[in-house]
Amino acid sequence: MTEQQVEKVEEKIEKAKETKQLAKTAQNPIGDLISLPLQNNFNFGLGPNNGTQWVLNIQPVIPVKLTDNLNLITRTILPVVYQPEIVPGTGSAVGLGNMNASFFFTPVPKGAFVWGAGPIFTFPTNTDDKLGARQWGAGPSLVIVGMPGKWVLGFLVNNVWGFARHDNSNYINAMTLQYFINYNIAYGWYLTTAPIITSNWKTNNDNRWTVPVGMGVGRVFNIGPQAVNAQVHAYYNAIKPNVGPDWQFRFQFQFLFPQKKG
Repeated sequence: MTEQQVEKVEEKIEKAKETKQLAKTAQNPIGDLISLPLQNNFNFGLGPNNGTQWVLNIQPVIPVKLTDNLNLITRTILPVVYQPEIVPGTGSAVGLGNMNASFFFTPVPKGAFVWGAGPIFTFPTNTDDKLGARQWGAGPSLVIVGMPGKWVLGFLVNNVWGFARHDNSNYINAMTLQYFINYNIAYGWYLTTAPIITSNWKTNNDNRWTVPVGMGVGRVFNIGPQAVNAQVHAYYNAIKPNVGPDWQFRFQFQFLFPQKKG
């Protein structure tokens, strides 16, 4: 093998290592990585007419270095929603839902385990009453992540209580729990499951929980100089409210902006 061939092999090996590390960082909700996920959710079988709801979550993630030992990870979710008619005679709606912003204070990771905690805020950015309650909200949020070997494992949980409402809706009291299990294979490919479990504490037990089960596949790759992370998922709602959707298809396209070291 010539010296040039050896250099090409070493370059491929180094590139594979970089892709693997980038994939694991992208799968970490509090990874030290600027990114812009665009998450499309299609919820099928919603309401008495078995309608389809579409939710595009625009989710910029921006890390801020506070000290040598502490980072602040900001995660914002702004939903763009098409809501089919659920209550007969009320019609459908399309527009913005309520924006959520989470602020995780997290120690700079020194191993395969990292955690973060901080507040989450809800802003009444909805453009139609059918797309959210016109009230502010706040609560605590926690994320724990482990990254042993080829795995990225963890969960994210928050609870939001509403206040300062601008309509006659009930005050919000809702929990969101997302666990995630990722197994990285090769060439940026990985298997994943990341269902979003929700509980509306204001409703009765029969309509309180949404519990999806399912999985997906993803890959980190480059389009020219731009690194991206693409995923597809399918989930069946094993537990759901009476008017809740039966199942969900999720497609996420995430722009990655790794910072050069040194």
